[in-house]
Amino acid sequence: MAISTKNFSINVIEKVIVHAQEPWTDHWLPFTNLDLLVPPFDFGFFFCYKKPSHDNFRTTLKDSLSRALALYYPLAGEIMWNADAGENQIRCDNRGVEFTEAVADVELKELNLYNPDESIEGKLTPKKLHGVLAIQVTELKCGGIVIGCMFDHRAADGYSANMFISSWADITRSEPPSMLPSFQRSILKPRSAITYSSSINKVFALYEPPTKQNNITNNKCSDENVLVNRIYYVEGEQLNNIQSLASEDGCKRSKLEAFTSFLWKIIALSIEDSENFNEMCSVALVVDGRSRLSKGDGEEKEKLMASHFGNVLSVPFGSKRSQELKEMSLRDIGTEVHEFLQTTTQKDHFLDLIDWVEERRSQPLVAIAFASKEMAVMVASGTRFHIMDKMDFGWGKLAFGSCHVPFGRNDCYVMTLPSPTNANDWVVYMHLPMKHTSYIESHATHMFKPLNVDYLGI
Repeated sequence: MAISTKNFSINVIEKVIVHAQEPWTDHWLPFTNLDLLVPPFDFGFFFCYKKPSHDNFRTTLKDSLSRALALYYPLAGEIMWNADAGENQIRCDNRGVEFTEAVADVELKELNLYNPDESIEGKLTPKKLHGVLAIQVTELKCGGIVIGCMFDHRAADGYSANMFISSWADITRSEPPSMLPSFQRSILKPRSAITYSSSINKVFALYEPPTKQNNITNNKCSDENVLVNRIYYVEGEQLNNIQSLASEDGCKRSKLEAFTSFLWKIIALSIEDSENFNEMCSVALVVDGRSRLSKGDGEEKEKLMASHFGNVLSVPFGSKRSQELKEMSLRDIGTEVHEFLQTTTQKDHFLDLIDWVEERRSQPLVAIAFASKEMAVMVASGTRFHIMDKMDFGWGKLAFGSCHVPFGRNDCYVMTLPSPTNANDWVVYMHLPMKHTSYIESHATHMFKPLNVDYLGI
Protein backbone atom coordinates (compact mmCIF):
# COMPACT_ATOMS: atom_id res chain seq x y z
CA MET A 1 0.00 0.00 0.00
CA ALA A 2 3.04 2.29 0.10
CA ILE A 3 3.01 5.32 -2.17
CA SER A 4 6.18 5.89 -4.14
CA THR A 5 7.94 9.22 -3.70
CA LYS A 6 10.63 8.69 -6.32
CA ASN A 7 12.07 11.88 -7.78
CA PHE A 8 12.67 11.79 -11.49
CA SER A 9 13.81 13.98 -14.32
CA ILE A 10 12.26 14.79 -17.70
CA ASN A 11 14.23 15.15 -20.89
CA VAL A 12 12.48 16.94 -23.74
CA ILE A 13 13.42 15.33 -27.05
CA GLU A 14 11.61 17.69 -29.38
CA LYS A 15 8.91 20.33 -29.57
CA VAL A 16 7.02 20.60 -32.83
CA ILE A 17 3.91 22.36 -34.05
CA VAL A 18 1.23 20.02 -35.37
CA HIS A 19 -1.15 21.62 -37.86
CA ALA A 20 -4.50 20.41 -39.10
CA GLN A 21 -4.02 18.13 -42.06
CA GLU A 22 -6.59 19.50 -44.49
CA PRO A 23 -6.51 22.82 -46.39
CA TRP A 24 -7.51 25.71 -44.16
CA THR A 25 -9.89 28.62 -44.43
CA ASP A 26 -8.87 31.39 -42.05
CA HIS A 27 -11.91 32.67 -40.15
CA TRP A 28 -13.14 33.90 -36.78
CA LEU A 29 -15.30 31.77 -34.47
CA PRO A 30 -17.19 33.82 -31.88
CA PHE A 31 -17.75 32.62 -28.35
CA THR A 32 -21.28 31.69 -27.37
CA ASN A 33 -22.94 33.48 -24.47
CA LEU A 34 -22.24 30.44 -22.29
CA ASP A 35 -18.54 30.50 -23.20
CA LEU A 36 -18.38 34.04 -21.83
CA LEU A 37 -19.24 32.76 -18.34
CA VAL A 38 -15.89 30.94 -18.12
CA PRO A 39 -12.79 32.71 -16.74
CA PRO A 40 -9.57 32.76 -18.78
CA PHE A 41 -7.74 29.81 -17.23
CA ASP A 42 -6.42 26.42 -18.32
CA PHE A 43 -7.36 22.89 -17.32
CA GLY A 44 -5.83 19.58 -18.24
CA PHE A 45 -6.09 15.81 -18.44
CA PHE A 46 -3.41 13.13 -18.32
CA PHE A 47 -3.59 9.49 -19.38
CA CYS A 48 -1.24 6.70 -18.34
CA TYR A 49 -0.67 3.60 -20.50
CA LYS A 50 1.46 0.51 -20.26
CA LYS A 51 3.99 -0.20 -23.00
CA PRO A 52 2.58 0.19 -26.55
CA SER A 53 2.92 -2.64 -29.03
CA HIS A 54 4.85 -0.62 -31.62
CA ASP A 55 7.89 1.67 -31.58
CA ASN A 56 6.75 4.52 -33.82
CA PHE A 57 3.96 5.68 -31.52
CA ARG A 58 5.15 9.32 -31.51
CA THR A 59 4.87 9.62 -35.29
CA THR A 60 1.54 7.81 -35.20
CA LEU A 61 0.17 10.20 -32.56
CA LYS A 62 1.30 13.30 -34.46
CA ASP A 63 -0.23 12.06 -37.70
CA SER A 64 -3.55 11.18 -36.08
CA LEU A 65 -3.56 14.49 -34.17
CA SER A 66 -3.22 16.34 -37.47
CA ARG A 67 -6.28 14.50 -38.79
CA ALA A 68 -8.22 15.10 -35.58
CA LEU A 69 -7.48 18.83 -35.72
CA ALA A 70 -9.07 18.95 -39.15
CA LEU A 71 -12.33 18.12 -37.38
CA TYR A 72 -11.66 20.12 -34.20
CA TYR A 73 -10.17 23.11 -36.02
CA PRO A 74 -10.63 25.75 -33.26
CA LEU A 75 -8.11 23.81 -31.15
CA ALA A 76 -5.47 24.62 -33.78
CA GLY A 77 -6.28 28.32 -33.54
CA GLU A 78 -5.74 31.07 -30.97
CA ILE A 79 -7.88 33.42 -28.90
CA MET A 80 -7.41 37.00 -30.07
CA TRP A 81 -9.14 40.35 -30.12
CA ASN A 82 -11.34 40.74 -33.18
CA ALA A 83 -11.46 44.49 -33.75
CA ASP A 84 -14.38 44.22 -36.19
CA ALA A 85 -16.51 42.36 -33.65
CA GLY A 86 -15.21 44.32 -30.67
CA GLU A 87 -14.52 41.21 -28.59
CA ASN A 88 -12.20 38.25 -28.12
CA GLN A 89 -12.88 35.36 -30.49
CA ILE A 90 -11.14 32.19 -31.64
CA ARG A 91 -9.01 32.91 -34.70
CA CYS A 92 -9.20 29.69 -36.70
CA ASP A 93 -5.91 30.23 -38.50
CA ASN A 94 -4.34 26.78 -38.10
CA ARG A 95 -1.40 28.14 -36.13
CA GLY A 96 -1.20 24.60 -34.78
CA VAL A 97 -0.79 22.80 -31.47
CA GLU A 98 2.54 22.59 -29.64
CA PHE A 99 3.42 18.91 -29.32
CA THR A 100 6.17 18.06 -26.84
CA GLU A 101 7.99 14.72 -26.99
CA ALA A 102 9.83 13.73 -23.81
CA VAL A 103 11.30 10.81 -21.87
CA ALA A 104 11.34 10.31 -18.09
CA ASP A 105 13.63 8.17 -15.96
CA VAL A 106 10.78 6.68 -13.94
CA GLU A 107 8.56 3.63 -14.28
CA LEU A 108 4.78 3.83 -14.35
CA LYS A 109 4.51 1.94 -11.07
CA GLU A 110 6.83 4.50 -9.42
CA LEU A 111 4.65 7.54 -10.18
CA ASN A 112 3.15 9.11 -7.08
CA LEU A 113 -0.32 9.62 -8.54
CA TYR A 114 -1.74 10.48 -5.12
CA ASN A 115 0.33 13.68 -5.23
CA PRO A 116 0.22 15.03 -8.80
CA ASP A 117 2.08 18.16 -7.63
CA GLU A 118 5.10 15.89 -7.31
CA SER A 119 4.62 13.57 -10.29
CA ILE A 120 2.49 15.40 -12.88
CA GLU A 121 2.73 19.19 -12.55
CA GLY A 122 5.54 20.65 -14.63
CA LYS A 123 6.69 17.18 -15.66
CA LEU A 124 4.07 15.09 -17.44
CA THR A 125 1.63 17.83 -18.47
CA PRO A 126 2.65 20.72 -20.75
CA LYS A 127 2.56 24.41 -20.00
CA LYS A 128 0.30 26.01 -22.57
CA LEU A 129 2.12 29.16 -23.62
CA HIS A 130 0.24 29.82 -26.86
CA GLY A 131 -2.92 28.83 -28.64
CA VAL A 132 -5.88 26.86 -27.32
CA LEU A 133 -4.33 23.43 -26.73
CA ALA A 134 -0.92 21.98 -25.82
CA ILE A 135 0.03 18.30 -25.73
CA GLN A 136 2.94 16.38 -24.22
CA VAL A 137 3.74 12.70 -24.80
CA THR A 138 6.26 11.21 -22.38
CA GLU A 139 7.82 7.75 -22.62
CA LEU A 140 8.68 6.24 -19.25
CA LYS A 141 11.64 4.02 -18.36
CA CYS A 142 9.41 0.93 -18.38
CA GLY A 143 8.13 1.74 -21.87
CA GLY A 144 4.85 3.13 -20.57
CA ILE A 145 3.41 6.36 -21.94
CA VAL A 146 1.77 9.40 -20.38
CA ILE A 147 -0.25 11.74 -22.62
CA GLY A 148 -0.89 15.17 -21.08
CA CYS A 149 -3.22 17.77 -22.58
CA MET A 150 -3.83 21.37 -21.51
CA PHE A 151 -6.88 23.30 -22.78
CA ASP A 152 -7.98 26.93 -22.61
CA HIS A 153 -11.25 26.66 -20.69
CA ARG A 154 -12.80 29.53 -22.64
CA ALA A 155 -12.87 27.31 -25.72
CA ALA A 156 -13.82 23.96 -24.17
CA ASP A 157 -15.37 22.40 -21.10
CA GLY A 158 -14.57 18.93 -19.75
CA TYR A 159 -17.23 17.32 -21.93
CA SER A 160 -15.71 18.89 -25.06
CA ALA A 161 -12.17 17.94 -24.10
CA ASN A 162 -13.31 14.38 -23.53
CA MET A 163 -15.01 14.37 -26.94
CA PHE A 164 -11.82 15.56 -28.68
CA ILE A 165 -9.49 13.10 -26.97
CA SER A 166 -11.89 10.22 -27.66
CA SER A 167 -11.96 11.19 -31.35
CA TRP A 168 -8.17 11.49 -31.47
CA ALA A 169 -7.93 7.98 -30.02
CA ASP A 170 -10.45 6.65 -32.56
CA ILE A 171 -8.50 8.16 -35.46
CA THR A 172 -5.22 6.75 -34.10
CA ARG A 173 -6.80 3.29 -34.26
CA SER A 174 -7.84 4.02 -37.89
CA GLU A 175 -11.51 4.09 -36.89
CA PRO A 176 -14.07 6.84 -37.57
CA PRO A 177 -14.75 9.15 -34.61
CA SER A 178 -17.74 8.03 -32.57
CA MET A 179 -19.00 11.64 -32.58
CA LEU A 180 -18.30 14.58 -34.89
CA PRO A 181 -18.12 18.01 -33.21
CA SER A 182 -20.51 20.85 -33.92
CA PHE A 183 -19.46 24.52 -33.79
CA GLN A 184 -22.86 25.85 -34.80
CA ARG A 185 -23.17 29.02 -32.74
CA SER A 186 -26.82 29.66 -33.63
CA ILE A 187 -27.88 26.75 -31.45
CA LEU A 188 -27.08 28.87 -28.38
CA LYS A 189 -28.28 32.23 -29.65
CA PRO A 190 -30.56 34.38 -27.46
CA ARG A 191 -34.28 34.46 -28.06
CA SER A 192 -35.73 37.19 -30.28
CA ALA A 193 -37.42 38.74 -27.27
CA ILE A 194 -34.86 38.65 -24.46
CA THR A 195 -36.33 37.57 -21.15
CA TYR A 196 -34.99 35.92 -18.04
CA SER A 197 -35.85 35.13 -14.46
CA SER A 198 -34.35 37.12 -11.61
CA SER A 199 -33.05 33.78 -10.29
CA ILE A 200 -30.09 34.12 -12.70
CA ASN A 201 -28.81 36.93 -10.49
CA LYS A 202 -28.43 34.37 -7.70
CA VAL A 203 -26.00 32.30 -9.76
CA PHE A 204 -23.94 34.76 -11.85
CA ALA A 205 -22.95 38.41 -11.52
CA LEU A 206 -20.74 41.08 -13.06
CA TYR A 207 -17.11 40.52 -12.18
CA GLU A 208 -15.52 43.20 -10.00
CA PRO A 209 -11.70 43.06 -9.83
CA PRO A 210 -10.32 42.86 -6.27
CA THR A 211 -9.10 46.08 -4.76
CA LYS A 212 -5.41 46.71 -4.19
CA GLN A 213 -5.93 46.15 -0.46
CA ASN A 214 -7.57 42.77 -1.14
CA ASN A 215 -4.61 41.75 -3.28
CA ILE A 216 -2.23 42.62 -0.46
CA THR A 217 -4.32 40.62 2.01
CA ASN A 218 -4.58 37.60 -0.28
CA ASN A 219 -0.83 37.48 -0.82
CA LYS A 220 -0.21 36.95 2.89
CA CYS A 221 -0.82 33.20 2.74
CA SER A 222 0.54 30.64 5.16
CA ASP A 223 1.61 27.21 3.96
CA GLU A 224 -1.67 25.70 5.13
CA ASN A 225 -3.58 27.98 2.74
CA VAL A 226 -1.52 27.01 -0.31
CA LEU A 227 -3.65 25.05 -2.77
CA VAL A 228 -2.42 21.51 -3.43
CA ASN A 229 -3.55 18.70 -5.73
CA ARG A 230 -4.36 15.25 -4.37
CA ILE A 231 -6.02 12.15 -5.85
CA TYR A 232 -8.03 9.64 -3.81
CA TYR A 233 -10.25 6.69 -4.47
CA VAL A 234 -13.62 6.17 -2.80
CA GLU A 235 -15.02 2.69 -2.51
CA GLY A 236 -18.52 1.97 -3.74
CA GLU A 237 -19.61 0.82 -0.28
CA GLN A 238 -18.76 4.23 1.18
CA LEU A 239 -20.64 6.00 -1.63
CA ASN A 240 -23.69 3.86 -0.87
CA ASN A 241 -23.40 4.65 2.84
CA ILE A 242 -23.33 8.41 2.42
CA GLN A 243 -26.09 8.22 -0.19
CA SER A 244 -28.26 6.48 2.39
CA LEU A 245 -27.39 9.04 5.09
CA ALA A 246 -28.05 12.00 2.76
CA SER A 247 -31.42 10.69 1.56
CA GLU A 248 -34.79 11.39 3.13
CA ASP A 249 -37.51 8.83 3.62
CA GLY A 250 -38.97 8.17 0.19
CA CYS A 251 -36.61 10.64 -1.51
CA LYS A 252 -33.29 9.17 -2.57
CA ARG A 253 -30.45 11.59 -3.30
CA SER A 254 -28.03 10.94 -6.13
CA LYS A 255 -24.50 9.80 -5.31
CA LEU A 256 -23.19 13.17 -6.52
CA GLU A 257 -25.58 15.07 -4.24
CA ALA A 258 -24.58 12.85 -1.32
CA PHE A 259 -20.87 13.18 -2.07
CA THR A 260 -21.18 16.99 -2.33
CA SER A 261 -23.04 17.06 0.99
CA PHE A 262 -20.32 15.02 2.70
CA LEU A 263 -17.57 17.21 1.24
CA TRP A 264 -19.38 20.41 2.24
CA LYS A 265 -19.65 19.21 5.82
CA ILE A 266 -16.06 17.97 6.10
CA ILE A 267 -14.72 21.31 4.83
CA ALA A 268 -16.93 23.15 7.33
CA LEU A 269 -15.56 20.92 10.10
CA SER A 270 -12.04 21.75 8.92
CA ILE A 271 -12.81 25.46 9.12
CA GLU A 272 -14.15 25.10 12.65
CA ASP A 273 -11.19 22.93 13.67
CA SER A 274 -8.78 25.66 12.54
CA GLU A 275 -10.60 28.06 14.90
CA ASN A 276 -11.93 30.23 12.11
CA PHE A 277 -15.31 29.89 13.76
CA ASN A 278 -18.56 30.42 11.89
CA GLU A 279 -17.02 31.41 8.56
CA MET A 280 -19.09 31.38 5.40
CA CYS A 281 -18.59 28.19 3.41
CA SER A 282 -19.94 27.65 -0.12
CA VAL A 283 -20.16 24.65 -2.39
CA ALA A 284 -21.04 24.81 -6.09
CA LEU A 285 -21.98 22.08 -8.55
CA VAL A 286 -21.21 22.18 -12.27
CA VAL A 287 -24.36 21.45 -14.31
CA ASP A 288 -24.07 20.55 -18.02
CA GLY A 289 -26.92 22.07 -20.01
CA ARG A 290 -26.66 20.01 -23.20
CA SER A 291 -29.44 17.55 -22.45
CA ARG A 292 -31.54 20.26 -20.79
CA LEU A 293 -31.43 22.62 -23.77
CA SER A 294 -32.51 19.92 -26.21
CA LYS A 295 -35.33 18.57 -24.06
CA GLY A 296 -38.58 18.32 -26.02
CA ASP A 297 -37.07 19.60 -29.29
CA GLY A 298 -36.67 16.30 -31.12
CA GLU A 299 -33.87 13.89 -31.93
CA GLU A 300 -32.02 16.22 -34.33
CA LYS A 301 -31.67 18.96 -31.71
CA GLU A 302 -30.64 16.38 -29.15
CA LYS A 303 -27.82 15.11 -31.38
CA LEU A 304 -26.71 18.65 -32.20
CA MET A 305 -26.48 19.63 -28.54
CA ALA A 306 -24.70 16.38 -27.65
CA SER A 307 -22.02 17.16 -30.24
CA HIS A 308 -21.66 20.87 -29.36
CA PHE A 309 -18.04 21.82 -28.71
CA GLY A 310 -17.66 24.63 -26.18
CA ASN A 311 -18.98 25.49 -22.73
CA VAL A 312 -22.57 24.66 -21.78
CA LEU A 313 -22.38 25.02 -18.02
CA SER A 314 -24.10 26.61 -15.07
CA VAL A 315 -22.77 26.72 -11.51
CA PRO A 316 -25.50 26.74 -8.81
CA PHE A 317 -24.27 26.96 -5.24
CA GLY A 318 -25.24 26.99 -1.60
CA SER A 319 -23.70 29.05 1.21
CA LYS A 320 -23.89 28.46 4.95
CA ARG A 321 -21.91 29.25 8.05
CA SER A 322 -19.44 26.54 9.02
CA GLN A 323 -20.89 26.25 12.52
CA GLU A 324 -24.36 25.62 11.14
CA LEU A 325 -23.05 22.97 8.75
CA LYS A 326 -21.19 21.33 11.62
CA GLU A 327 -24.45 20.87 13.51
CA MET A 328 -26.54 19.74 10.52
CA SER A 329 -27.14 16.09 9.67
CA LEU A 330 -25.99 14.78 6.30
CA ARG A 331 -29.66 14.34 5.41
CA ASP A 332 -30.39 18.04 6.01
CA ILE A 333 -27.30 19.08 4.05
CA GLY A 334 -28.40 16.72 1.27
CA THR A 335 -31.71 18.55 1.14
CA GLU A 336 -29.87 21.89 0.83
CA VAL A 337 -27.74 20.57 -2.03
CA HIS A 338 -30.74 19.09 -3.81
CA GLU A 339 -32.70 22.34 -3.56
CA PHE A 340 -30.02 24.68 -4.90
CA LEU A 341 -29.18 22.18 -7.65
CA GLN A 342 -32.79 21.98 -8.82
CA THR A 343 -32.82 25.68 -9.73
CA THR A 344 -30.55 25.03 -12.72
CA THR A 345 -31.61 21.61 -13.99
CA GLN A 346 -34.44 22.83 -16.20
CA LYS A 347 -34.33 23.98 -19.82
CA ASP A 348 -35.68 27.44 -18.94
CA HIS A 349 -32.69 28.16 -16.71
CA PHE A 350 -30.22 27.79 -19.58
CA LEU A 351 -32.43 29.73 -22.00
CA ASP A 352 -32.68 32.50 -19.41
CA LEU A 353 -28.93 32.37 -18.85
CA ILE A 354 -28.20 32.84 -22.57
CA ASP A 355 -30.51 35.87 -22.64
CA TRP A 356 -29.04 37.27 -19.40
CA VAL A 357 -25.51 37.16 -20.84
CA GLU A 358 -26.68 38.82 -24.08
CA GLU A 359 -27.45 42.05 -22.19
CA ARG A 360 -24.00 41.93 -20.54
CA ARG A 361 -21.95 40.42 -23.37
CA SER A 362 -19.27 43.14 -23.30
CA GLN A 363 -18.76 42.88 -19.52
CA PRO A 364 -16.77 40.30 -17.51
CA LEU A 365 -19.01 37.85 -15.66
CA VAL A 366 -18.43 35.47 -12.76
CA ALA A 367 -20.15 32.68 -10.84
CA ILE A 368 -21.26 34.28 -7.58
CA ALA A 369 -19.89 31.38 -5.52
CA PHE A 370 -16.37 32.55 -6.44
CA ALA A 371 -16.95 36.29 -6.39
CA SER A 372 -15.94 36.74 -2.74
CA LYS A 373 -12.93 35.86 -0.58
CA GLU A 374 -14.95 33.32 1.41
CA MET A 375 -14.24 29.60 1.15
CA ALA A 376 -15.94 28.09 -1.93
CA VAL A 377 -15.33 24.79 -3.66
CA MET A 378 -16.60 23.73 -7.08
CA VAL A 379 -17.59 20.10 -7.56
CA ALA A 380 -17.74 18.63 -11.08
CA SER A 381 -18.71 15.14 -12.14
CA GLY A 382 -16.58 13.38 -14.71
CA THR A 383 -17.96 9.92 -13.95
CA ARG A 384 -19.91 9.92 -17.22
CA PHE A 385 -16.87 10.87 -19.32
CA HIS A 386 -15.33 8.18 -21.52
CA ILE A 387 -12.00 8.44 -19.74
CA MET A 388 -11.55 4.74 -19.02
CA ASP A 389 -13.26 2.98 -21.90
CA LYS A 390 -12.79 5.28 -24.93
CA MET A 391 -9.22 6.58 -24.57
CA ASP A 392 -7.69 3.63 -26.43
CA PHE A 393 -4.98 4.76 -28.85
CA GLY A 394 -4.38 1.19 -29.96
CA TRP A 395 -2.45 0.13 -26.86
CA GLY A 396 -5.40 -1.17 -24.88
CA LYS A 397 -7.20 0.15 -21.84
CA LEU A 398 -5.91 3.03 -19.77
CA ALA A 399 -3.91 2.18 -16.68
CA PHE A 400 -5.13 5.48 -15.20
CA GLY A 401 -6.54 8.82 -16.32
CA SER A 402 -7.44 12.02 -14.50
CA CYS A 403 -8.04 15.73 -14.85
CA HIS A 404 -5.30 18.10 -13.74
CA VAL A 405 -5.43 21.66 -12.37
CA PRO A 406 -2.20 23.51 -13.23
CA PHE A 407 -0.18 25.49 -10.71
CA GLY A 408 -1.40 29.06 -10.28
CA ARG A 409 -5.15 28.49 -10.34
CA ASN A 410 -6.65 29.91 -7.15
CA ASP A 411 -10.11 28.35 -7.30
CA CYS A 412 -10.92 25.29 -5.18
CA TYR A 413 -11.95 22.43 -7.42
CA VAL A 414 -13.00 18.80 -6.96
CA MET A 415 -13.81 16.33 -9.76
CA THR A 416 -15.24 12.84 -9.43
CA LEU A 417 -13.99 10.36 -12.03
CA PRO A 418 -14.64 6.70 -12.87
CA SER A 419 -12.35 4.11 -11.35
CA PRO A 420 -10.24 2.04 -13.78
CA THR A 421 -10.42 -1.01 -11.52
CA ASN A 422 -13.92 -1.12 -10.01
CA ALA A 423 -17.09 0.18 -11.67
CA ASN A 424 -18.65 0.93 -8.27
CA ASP A 425 -15.74 3.07 -7.01
CA TRP A 426 -14.86 6.67 -7.78
CA VAL A 427 -11.55 8.42 -8.20
CA VAL A 428 -11.62 11.93 -6.71
CA TYR A 429 -9.28 14.73 -7.78
CA MET A 430 -8.97 17.59 -5.26
CA HIS A 431 -7.45 21.06 -5.67
CA LEU A 432 -7.87 22.49 -2.17
CA PRO A 433 -5.91 24.39 0.50
CA MET A 434 -3.48 22.15 2.34
CA LYS A 435 -5.27 22.68 5.65
CA HIS A 436 -8.41 21.07 4.22
CA THR A 437 -6.67 18.11 2.58
CA SER A 438 -4.77 17.51 5.84
CA TYR A 439 -8.02 17.56 7.80
CA ILE A 440 -9.69 15.21 5.32
CA GLU A 441 -6.78 12.78 5.59
CA SER A 442 -6.95 12.88 9.38
CA HIS A 443 -10.73 12.63 9.83
CA ALA A 444 -12.18 10.97 6.72
CA THR A 445 -9.75 8.17 5.93
CA HIS A 446 -12.66 5.74 5.68
CA MET A 447 -13.94 7.78 2.74
CA PHE A 448 -10.90 9.20 0.94
CA LYS A 449 -8.07 6.72 0.40
CA PRO A 450 -4.83 7.95 -1.24
CA LEU A 451 -4.53 6.55 -4.76
CA ASN A 452 -1.74 3.98 -5.06
CA VAL A 453 -0.34 1.45 -7.51
CA ASP A 454 -1.75 -1.49 -5.53
CA TYR A 455 -5.27 -0.18 -6.05
CA LEU A 456 -4.61 0.46 -9.76
CA GLY A 457 -2.92 -2.92 -10.23
CA ILE A 458 0.05 -1.37 -12.03
